[in-house]
Amino acid sequence: MTAIGVFLFFGAIMACLAGATLIWRGTLLDHLWTLNAPAYKQLSPLGKTVGILFLMLSASLATAGLGWFGRRPWGWRLAVAIIATQVLGDLVSIFMGPIVRGAVGVTIAGALLFYLLRADVRAAFVVRRAIER
Repeated sequence: MTAIGVFLFFGAIMACLAGATLIWRGTLLDHLWTLNAPAYKQLSPLGKTVGILFLMLSASLATAGLGWFGRRPWGWRLAVAIIATQVLGDLVSIFMGPIVRGAVGVTIAGALLFYLLRADVRAAFVVRRAIER
C-alpha cells in the first residue's frame, strides 16, 4: 500500500519537472531531458500547452497521493481513474505506434490497476469511511 502512495508522489514530481521544463526553457533542469530525448523531441514543439497539462497531471497525482495515504475513498477512486487512463492511453499506443512499448505499458499499468481493484485494497478505504461515520 505504501508503494502505491510513493509511486503517486514520484509521478507528481516527474510530471511537475516535465511541465516546468516545457514552460520555462533554458534552465538547468533542461538537462534532465537527456534521459528521454525522443519524448522531448515530440513534446517540445507543443511547449507551454503540454507543460500546463503536465502540471495539471502533477497536481492530480499529488492529490491522489494525499488521499491514498489518508486512506480516503476519493483518493482510491482518483488513483484508479489515473491508472485506468494510463491503461487506455497505452492501448491506444499499441494501435497507433510502438506496439511493444504500448504492450509493456498495458501490462504494467494493467497489473497496477488489477492490484488497486482488489477487494482487500479497496476495503482499506471503504472501512475508514464507515469508521468516520
